[in-house]
Amino acid sequence: MTARKRPPGGGYDPRVGPFPTGLPTAPEIGPGERLAMNGMGTFDWDLDLGTFDLDQAGLDVFDLRPEEFDGRIDSLVLRVTPEESARLDIALRRALQAGRRSYGGYFQVTRRDGAKQWTHTQGAILRDDLGNAYRVLGIVRDATAELTQTPAPSTPPPRHERRSLPSIVRRTIEALSTAVTVDDVIAVLTGAGGLERFGADGLTLGLIESGNLKVVAFSGREMSFYEGLRLRRLDDSLPLTQAVITQQPRFATNFPALAERFPLLRAQMKPGAGVDSDSNFAAAFLPLVAQARSIGGLALFYHDRTEFRPEDRELYMTLAGILAQSLQRAILFDQEREFATGLQAAMLPRHIPRVDGAEIAVRYHAARSGREVGGDWYDVVALPQNRVGLVVGDVQGHDTHAAAVMGQLRIALRAYAAEGHPPSTVLARASRFLAELDTERFATCAYAQIDLATGSISAARAGHLGPLIRHTDGRTGWPNVRGGLPLGLATTLELHEFPETRIDLVPGETLVFCTDGLVEERGLDITIGMDALAEAVHFGPQPAEALADHLAESLWERWGSGDDVALLILRRAPDTGTPRAPRMHSYVHQADPEGLADARSALRQALTDWGLADLADDVELAAGELLVNVLLHTEGGAVLTLEVLPEPVRRVRLSVQDRSSVWPRRRSPGEAATSGRGLLMIDALAACWGVEPRGDGKAVWCEFDPDETGTDG
Repeated sequence: MTARKRPPGGGYDPRVGPFPTGLPTAPEIGPGERLAMNGMGTFDWDLDLGTFDLDQAGLDVFDLRPEEFDGRIDSLVLRVTPEESARLDIALRRALQAGRRSYGGYFQVTRRDGAKQWTHTQGAILRDDLGNAYRVLGIVRDATAELTQTPAPSTPPPRHERRSLPSIVRRTIEALSTAVTVDDVIAVLTGAGGLERFGADGLTLGLIESGNLKVVAFSGREMSFYEGLRLRRLDDSLPLTQAVITQQPRFATNFPALAERFPLLRAQMKPGAGVDSDSNFAAAFLPLVAQARSIGGLALFYHDRTEFRPEDRELYMTLAGILAQSLQRAILFDQEREFATGLQAAMLPRHIPRVDGAEIAVRYHAARSGREVGGDWYDVVALPQNRVGLVVGDVQGHDTHAAAVMGQLRIALRAYAAEGHPPSTVLARASRFLAELDTERFATCAYAQIDLATGSISAARAGHLGPLIRHTDGRTGWPNVRGGLPLGLATTLELHEFPETRIDLVPGETLVFCTDGLVEERGLDITIGMDALAEAVHFGPQPAEALADHLAESLWERWGSGDDVALLILRRAPDTGTPRAPRMHSYVHQADPEGLADARSALRQALTDWGLADLADDVELAAGELLVNVLLHTEGGAVLTLEVLPEPVRRVRLSVQDRSSVWPRRRSPGEAATSGRGLLMIDALAACWGVEPRGDGKAVWCEFDPDETGTDG
């Protein structure tokens, strides 16, 4: 038995949760102790380190060579699509969160030749004494035989069968059938089974762009010599450009003779560049022609090949024709996408106003749907008295009509907000405006007004997601923001109730608004996406722009590819005071019982950092009493502030603010009373205390004298 080591102070893995200190021991399982079953591979996944150890049998299941696998689970993306990977990730996440000891599932692997293989995995989840998962041991195996009527062959078919024209054409059509963009087509050529489909050792793909042939893809280890030929004008200086111009293929089995015919090609062939003029190298240069028009060219390179038989030439020209048609569709799609995203961008705000006391970041991600344009939007409205309005919304539908309605609704809602109306009125008027338009569309929307001086937020929803808040200590939560019906529908049903919810955003906290495309996936509960967003925000960087980039990279590929996504982030400027007068803030939500303990722990840590640890017991006790009073006797949360007042007499001030206008009264409880002693205790602990009005509520404060504890700070 050897002790399992973790970093000092614990840590966190997004798949598992927090790692505590005080670590248990676990057995080390070496490769020699793993099960060796026929056709079954084993793996050892260390969740702490992120390493994924896969034995040779496991590599065979994934059709991977040892040099293609670097010991990280991300390496399997070469054989497992993002969609399949997401399904497995969800299954594992649910097992980890539910405390289960095992998990399993079926998924598809794309083998090197492009064939789909059903694969089964099953793993045992090892947990420490506190129940935290730290390791997964399991197996992978080919499950094609049990899930299909025709079992997968145990040995590869003969070469002449694998190279037969019908089978290769069929596999190429299947591989390209899901390619939508030019990047998708390139992925088919350069990904799993790309080179094998042509039996080639290397390939180069070029597309015509502004009278030039632009190389957009390489594949194979022998292609470095082509680096200097990425962009060439369309002339006969290269065999590939010549094939594109003449729309005739060129097959070469004498590479030195080819280099003599094309000096520009010979100039690139240097020793160490993958091929030189003495290499026994063959090549096929194929024009890509669609509707009698050249759109590019494909070059295939081979080692130790001496001839291209007539059936080979027929095969390559057939594949080139299929590839050309797929590329033509993809180019058209990309052009339509560019048009659609340009139209959408014109409907959104061109500039986001700068505001004092906060940083704001926005992102928009268009769905992959051709000319279809979504109705998602965001907006930021600068308001008087250092206030700002935040809007996110989504008009029903994915077409130009939805975009047109969105543009009109955004402008109208912005005008109502700029007039200074509260959120409930802004949404009610926007609903009437939408109902009066010549449309049957409705829209969901969330609107919040923020006072950046106090951090007070007034928010309302119209059938939309509420905001996510990240607190200063990294905790995240979804406040219970009350809402009404979607805009337009509310007017039709004459239900214009959009109740407002008050929230406090303390300095350093972050507010995140988004549309449902970021958290919703067809066939899955939306709470899975909401949990994933909360997790990504928890681990994300502090600055708003950096957090927006982090969310885009970590979530859009997984959740946002099928729908438009609008993202709006506001982070209130931190208020840490000065070295001489440090300050900290924290918010305790009424529905978050753990927040009370976290706040008390944060107070103790702050006082320790400031050299005032001797005050920690008294301050923590007073804070607990004041916070409990707020959580028990008011309808909202509490804003806690701890600061050092350097003059006229150096003291530590603790302040707890709430939204109740009822001031506390000092009472004289009897001996049998179970309450009423809180202010008496604070009076005994603190040097002084008091109550002062704060906005529409109050703040109870108390001050502590460091000198009385014998600490000079």
